[in-house]
Amino acid sequence: MEQRQESQGIDPTVFWVAAILSAVFVAWGILFTDSLTAVFDAVLWSFLVPNFGWVFILSSFGFLTFSLYLAFSRYGKVRLGGQDEQPEFSTVSWIAMMFSAGMGIGLMFFGVAEPMSHMGAPPGGTAEAGTRGAAQVAMEYSYFHWAFHPWAIYAVMGLALAYFVFRKGMPNLISTAFYPLLGDRVYGPIGKTIDILAIFATLFGSATSLGLGALQINQGLNALFGFGGREAVGLAIVVIAVLTAAFILSAISGVHRGIQWIANTNMVLAVFLLVFLFVVGPTVFILNTFTESLGGYMANLIPMSFRTAAFSDGAFVTSWTIFYWAWWISWAPFVGTFIARISRGRTIREFV
Repeated sequence: MEQRQESQGIDPTVFWVAAILSAVFVAWGILFTDSLTAVFDAVLWSFLVPNFGWVFILSSFGFLTFSLYLAFSRYGKVRLGGQDEQPEFSTVSWIAMMFSAGMGIGLMFFGVAEPMSHMGAPPGGTAEAGTRGAAQVAMEYSYFHWAFHPWAIYAVMGLALAYFVFRKGMPNLISTAFYPLLGDRVYGPIGKTIDILAIFATLFGSATSLGLGALQINQGLNALFGFGGREAVGLAIVVIAVLTAAFILSAISGVHRGIQWIANTNMVLAVFLLVFLFVVGPTVFILNTFTESLGGYMANLIPMSFRTAAFSDGAFVTSWTIFYWAWWISWAPFVGTFIARISRGRTIREFV
């Protein structure tokens, strides 16, 4: 394999094509919202999901299987970097940055919203809505959507990049992961096309995450201060602008300063919230719920992983499971690139 370390500057072709496509898409959404909604409904919910939902189901389980194989095989000892290279970041900061990038806003939003929604409308044939059985199913599916599968998707993408970047000296670009298939063509038009599509896919993933975060903050402020109507719309715009500005500033400041500090702060606040709820809330019930839900999740992992609702109403699978798998996959180019960047010196087993 030819080792080729490309310049880490901006590729004008990738940058401008991706920027123009993104600007056109955003303008379309702002100026012609109904048109964009109609196209999305036709492409996603009327064609892609009904006909290719099974692809998301099988591929996600494939990512999980492949990740476990790498973790427990002889390849798990391979170090991402020099043989004696030490990790660039402490384990605590490394985990904090991974969770902040991979879960972050979504986990805070759906951590409460999803179990409540599943309890009121559980998957068909599992339990009666609003019952204790529905509560158990709700927790199991919440674990299912936020535990092994998403991290397996991120791991495969991040590991493919980290291996070629730190072991083969190649650029930290999504196209690098396709080197075994395309060879040196990843440095040409095909590679640039892959990188453009990865940026565009990241746009969808980040839009979902940013939208959920803005919605949660906006609703919280509305509940406290009673904003409504145009005030609520204006507040949502301000929230999105502030979150975007914070993201840009943290990115400009670099991984070692802004991003690591924000991630560590997020971890501290999350642990504080967890301890507070554990101590102040129904502690024994929390422990019992966690234990029973974890056991149910592990026992039903395989059936849930292959559930396509072929013989029942598929509304739950399409609205939740396939939505999540598509979201994680669209977010994987960004998260995978970031995880690869911060994982130098880790072994594949640690990485997975």
